[in-house]
Amino acid sequence: MTEKENDSTSSLVDAINNVKPSGFHYKTWVISGLGFFTDAYDLFIIGVVTGLLPLAGWAKLTTFQSSLLDSTALIAAVVGASIFGRLLDKLGRKAIYGTELILLVIGAVGSAFLTPVNGVYVLIAWRFLLGVGIGGDYATSSVIMSEYSNTKNRGRFVGMVFSMQSLGLVAGPLIGLAFMTSGIAPAIIWKLLLFIGAIPAASVIYARRKMPEPPKYTAIVKGRVSKAASDLKNYAGINVDVSSGQYSRKEHLSLKQIFTDRRLLALIIGTAGAWFFMDWALYGNSIMSNTMLGFLVPSSVTGMAHLIRTTEYTALIFGVAAFPGYWIATFTLDRIGRKTIQLIGFGMMALSFGILGLIPALTTAGYVVQFLAIYGISYFFIEFGPNVTTFVYPPEVFPVSARGTGAGIASAGGKTGAFIGTFLNLFIEGVIHENGLFLVLAVFAAIGFALTFFLLPEPKRRSIEEVSNESYYLNSGNTPVSATAKR
Repeated sequence: MTEKENDSTSSLVDAINNVKPSGFHYKTWVISGLGFFTDAYDLFIIGVVTGLLPLAGWAKLTTFQSSLLDSTALIAAVVGASIFGRLLDKLGRKAIYGTELILLVIGAVGSAFLTPVNGVYVLIAWRFLLGVGIGGDYATSSVIMSEYSNTKNRGRFVGMVFSMQSLGLVAGPLIGLAFMTSGIAPAIIWKLLLFIGAIPAASVIYARRKMPEPPKYTAIVKGRVSKAASDLKNYAGINVDVSSGQYSRKEHLSLKQIFTDRRLLALIIGTAGAWFFMDWALYGNSIMSNTMLGFLVPSSVTGMAHLIRTTEYTALIFGVAAFPGYWIATFTLDRIGRKTIQLIGFGMMALSFGILGLIPALTTAGYVVQFLAIYGISYFFIEFGPNVTTFVYPPEVFPVSARGTGAGIASAGGKTGAFIGTFLNLFIEGVIHENGLFLVLAVFAAIGFALTFFLLPEPKRRSIEEVSNESYYLNSGNTPVSATAKR
């Protein structure tokens, strides 16, 4: 890269990194965040729907069918995150942003209105399509927000996107309770609950498709600095003089280079591994909360009344423990740091799950208050901890030409853990009981702590280019880069 070209690209990157929070940051947050509201709602509402189906005239689901229905969207998210993450780097952010929500909307509508009674495998197929869209959203939205964020507030902005999940998490059981106590027939309720998930996603598809290519990608990967500056001015109102060089040298990392680079491989293991163990605990508990919290309800309470009671407990835990954890983490990431918060979260998860596992009496109906208190603490520190930070980390530590791939692989790792946890937790609980399951989750939290401590850096208050070692991958002889583009 010539000195003039380097100056132009650096000026553009510095302008984004140093700008104060402005309207375009919050516009990007809303466009990205509404997708995450939908993701959370769609993923967690299926637990309520599974409980409603037998009350709506469906034949009782087998344990295998229930587990597969609850978890299918998660394994599909692995597929979506992997594919969309790589396409982000190969085709560009703009080329695909919004298409993931189109898949999600089609999956949600199909689930609600094109599934016959007892058509459990039809419903599973629609949930698979929905899950592919959700996985794509995990990969795309974090990258988009990180590339538009400034250095000082990047953790807050990316965290705000993810923390929209908290609203979807709480909205699910509350909407479910509203319908279940309204007198509407269960055969209608489950359809409405699945359809509602399509609405917020559909509302931002057009806005996502109209967003320009993030300027950092345009300048560094495409080598079109003048185009990047023009897009930045039109979208964010930031003027950058790039008259000294309209083109720059390009950065491209192949999959082989990503997986043979020791630093990048360690980051993949660290981000995907930590997310895997966190999501096993989070999703396994959350989606099956109506089942796992069933022991808190007296055996004399059955049917719809039983489902309402477990949903109330779920809403209580989500609202009192999980919701504040998301937002406290989001607004302290840039002060406390990602690594510190993730370590605290995993440590407290291990402690909370360990207590629930080592004291079996806590998982009996005689200790409802004590159980909810400790279980709530575990939820708070999942959110004020690795659930937020595992999302924020990947787009910060990977260079721009591998950022989508890295974020996609990390998300896929998380959703693999979520799928396995959701699918297997019922079986594990049947063999070693609920306290044994909590001991397994405590061990997983300890592993997540170790991966964070040894493999992940601290990105706090450092530019995304510094954290990802961008200059090395652009200029190093180990990474082929194209010749300067012809004018």
